Amino acid sequence: MTTAAYPGSFNPPTIAHLEISESTRTHFSIDTVVWVVSRVALAKEEVVRPLFEHRIAVLEKVAEDFEWLEIQVTDNQLLADIAVGYDLLVMGADKWQQIQDPVFYKNDPVLRDLVLSSLPKVAVAPREPFEAPPELELPIPSTLHNVSSSQARSGSTSLMLQAAQEFDIATGAWTDVERYERWLTEKTD
Repeated sequence: MTTAAYPGSFNPPTIAHLEISESTRTHFSIDTVVWVVSRVALAKEEVVRPLFEHRIAVLEKVAEDFEWLEIQVTDNQLLADIAVGYDLLVMGADKWQQIQDPVFYKNDPVLRDLVLSSLPKVAVAPREPFEAPPELELPIPSTLHNVSSSQARSGSTSLMLQAAQEFDIATGAWTDVERYERWLTEKTD
């Protein structure tokens, strides 16, 4: 049984996340893709809304429709720690560029190179304007190279997966923070 770790915040999960996961299965003959979500994502520590528990519930709802998709929560933040035990590590080209930055390795390029050499096989999904190394590039339709959770939060809700769209319609979780706050208050009253 082969498994791929696809770390991310999935805030919200998009059509690109799903296509990247499906391409990973096909291109690398992976049995299970695991969306790994850090309780506190590295370089995204300020994310507090929607609540972590609600984001995970949406992801679990997405995974219900795909027997090959699993959700895992971790306290790990570094990809090298998250990837331990997996056959493949999946990331976007933006993340690929980020993990090359020595700042995440105490500004030590030698430490960075040591950590990167410990990673399992890596697949990099194209994401404009970043370059994906051709030998690591995961084939996904070019129409998805610009899709991001940021766009979905900014109102392009058609980019969200259905479970996320439904939760957003019900609560405003991603597109109407004030409505989401009211929903939280009403839920706890």
